[in-house]
Amino acid sequence: MRVLLIAPPGAGKGTQGTLIASHFGSLHIATGDLLREHVAHQTPLGLAVSQSLSRGELVSDDIVLQMVGDAMVRAKEAGRGYVLDGMPRTIGQARALYAIAAELGMLADVSLYLQVSDEEVVGRLLARALIEHRTDDTEDVIRRRLALYHEVTHPIVDWYRERGILVSVNAMRPAEDVGREILSVLEVMRAMIDHVPTDARRAIDLTGLDAAFGASKPG
Repeated sequence: MRVLLIAPPGAGKGTQGTLIASHFGSLHIATGDLLREHVAHQTPLGLAVSQSLSRGELVSDDIVLQMVGDAMVRAKEAGRGYVLDGMPRTIGQARALYAIAAELGMLADVSLYLQVSDEEVVGRLLARALIEHRTDDTEDVIRRRLALYHEVTHPIVDWYRERGILVSVNAMRPAEDVGREILSVLEVMRAMIDHVPTDARRAIDLTGLDAAFGASKPG
């Protein structure tokens, strides 16, 4: 399976990405981990990242896309799928990533959208900040990050919906319930992907099926 993860901060991308990759034997491509790995090993890309950070600049899309593309090549050479966590974050990145994956013959089978309300995100991240002593994760900072997500990242959801590969899941439940639902639908899709033409695929919204996957019913 080749899966893209889209979600606001605090929705559980890392947890679900690790679960999916382990279940399907796919390569978990977490962009943050990739950046740290390249910097730690002082690769040419890692040196470019270090130089950008030392100048107080954001890491360029070109560098991150090259890292992700290299990871996709490794997945292809190993005969594995991938779970991409942390990218794309903009429409521009999504289109560039599509071009790279198309050239490699590694287009995503599914774009998995973890739906979580803003209030849930704020509560989760404030709780994590308290546990991990993150004094910089204040409510104002978190809400600014959410505003940026809605402005820049969320429009990608519609782009993948139009392509027919979007699967929406309610992530406002215990992680194990969310994971069970995700693996169930991906298993079904894995059996169908090779038999359904790309132009015949349709987005799937599972957010109304909570009770079937462990969500408690209202009293």
